[in-house]
Amino acid sequence: MRLLLATSLGRLAGALSRAFRRGDGFVIGGRVVLAVCPDAFGRLVAGRRVAFVSATNGKTTTTRLLAAALGRAGAVITNTSGANMPAGLVAALAAARGAPASAPVVLEADETYLPRLLPATRQSLLVLGNLSRDQLDRVGEVAMVARRWRTAFAAAPEVSAVANADDPHVAWAASVIDDVTWVSAGNSWTADSVLCPSCGQVLRRAGGDWSCACGFRRPPVTWRLDDGALVGSDGARHELDIALPGVANQANAAMAAVAAETLGVPVAQAIPAMRSVNSVGGRYQVVDLGGRRARLLLGKNPAGWAEMFAMLAPAPAPVVIAINARAADGKDPSWLWDVPFEKLADRVVVATGERRHDLAVRLLYAGVAHVSVDDPWACPPTELGEHAVVDAVGTYTAFRDMLRRGGGADND
Repeated sequence: MRLLLATSLGRLAGALSRAFRRGDGFVIGGRVVLAVCPDAFGRLVAGRRVAFVSATNGKTTTTRLLAAALGRAGAVITNTSGANMPAGLVAALAAARGAPASAPVVLEADETYLPRLLPATRQSLLVLGNLSRDQLDRVGEVAMVARRWRTAFAAAPEVSAVANADDPHVAWAASVIDDVTWVSAGNSWTADSVLCPSCGQVLRRAGGDWSCACGFRRPPVTWRLDDGALVGSDGARHELDIALPGVANQANAAMAAVAAETLGVPVAQAIPAMRSVNSVGGRYQVVDLGGRRARLLLGKNPAGWAEMFAMLAPAPAPVVIAINARAADGKDPSWLWDVPFEKLADRVVVATGERRHDLAVRLLYAGVAHVSVDDPWACPPTELGEHAVVDAVGTYTAFRDMLRRGGGADND
């Protein structure tokens, strides 16, 4: 009765939030459910197979791809909104209470909250992509997150995992799990994994391999990402010709495909199903902003930007970068100094957002031509030229602001 009351009150709170235009009502609905029934999450997932997708970058996309793959076999319960903290997860589960008992649950889980969620589930599957610096004011250092993961995984003997063997912190955290399918999904950003998470010595790297003098090393893999294809231990190649751009999304697709096979949908069937996903939470959508067409991209931390450069239109096409530092973005924008913006030296950058001046200083030191504009869509600077579509990269809240302004869908 308490759960029924909680979900009813949650729906009411969400409806009121939408009616008064305070938001989509999703998260506030989940908060109300948890306030009335604190163990709502455990009750809502009871008896269901749960897959948690967690990482610093790519977890929203991997979740969306995995849900699409599993959708070939029937209904899937998932948090398509991207709200990945407990309130958002509970709201998604409450909205799907009428789903068949056999429907699997695929949840994007914030890397900080993942350890708190595990005790409420049994025999869950963890899909672990990567760990890097992000929102240090909220999340903390990478090594701290890895320690929390490892402690939580050791206390959950029934969990299994699909884990990225190329990320040392992920490999160390997941090494306490008995049943792990290791995937070589790549890890182009290595600045946060210079030291061995086991002993603190400097890791040795050779190509994609890594090891430490203490004996901790990259585990042998069952699947690997190779030039746009997922290759199994038997040598069979499965082309990852998905609609989403970039090598990073191929890595996300590789993790999702292997997780799908673990959950009963073979890789050969999972990949075609994932091809239907062409936008995730509004990413890569082209929207109209003040009469100009803009392709929206999300850039929220150095590791994400390392992959972002390859997704931008070729130089000399300009790029708009919107930087905010609200709670959802992380209030400390010092991460801008770790992004190699020097790679944009052959084009003009339009800096905007609430922390555009912080970005402008970073671009000045990077030798990148730029202008700082309060609203590039209301009064487009001449530097944008006449390009048919302009790339616009934003931190989380800046991205959402542009998405809403352009009338895009954030729930693809």
